[in-house]
Amino acid sequence: MDLSSYHNHYRILVAVDCIIFGFDGTQLKALLIKRGFEPEKGKWSLMGGFVREDEGTDEAANRVLHQLTGMKGIYMEQLCAFGDVDRDPAGRVISIAYFALINITDYNKQLQLEHEAKWFPLSESPELIFDHQKLLLKAQERLREKVACDPIGFELLPPKFTLPRLQSLYEAIYEMPFDRRNFIKKMRSLGVLNKLNEKERGSSRKGAYYYEFNNQHYNHVYKSIKKFV
Repeated sequence: MDLSSYHNHYRILVAVDCIIFGFDGTQLKALLIKRGFEPEKGKWSLMGGFVREDEGTDEAANRVLHQLTGMKGIYMEQLCAFGDVDRDPAGRVISIAYFALINITDYNKQLQLEHEAKWFPLSESPELIFDHQKLLLKAQERLREKVACDPIGFELLPPKFTLPRLQSLYEAIYEMPFDRRNFIKKMRSLGVLNKLNEKERGSSRKGAYYYEFNNQHYNHVYKSIKKFV
């Protein structure tokens, strides 16, 4: 078998870059790190790394996510490839971008210190290296498309949540207000929320009931749900 065309071809590096979203109850945020090596050392960056010879891109993304968050089994989705010739001044690098959703309260604070990581509201994102701002905006756009039809937004919430908190999440994702009555009516009509016999007392004297997402029931009815919002 003649493999000379492989051996003679110019070698290109492949990297993964991860856009990690979290929600603090009010704002949608992205987790960024201070880059630890040249070029652009010390500047704000997405978390990423080169794909190893013995792993696929999904495995590489999971490794990078675990390295930064200490978490496994989190929601992750491949976004797209970014391959402009001059995107990395150090060499020819193609980036496979992924976005991930985590409950911000589960994030390991010690790892945050080790990686000089910080949560930034999307509206206050600092200048990022290379084309990372483009990656971040693309991920935000994809998130808005997905949460309209899929229940992935619940990945950003704790296991139990109030309807006002759920509404705040969707408002943060879309950067626009929703009519409270219509939003609650819509969510209840989907039949995928379990109301708990427990209230959150911190926001008002009356308190708001906690709910949880019923994933098992959603799997039975998802074909009939055209839109969440």
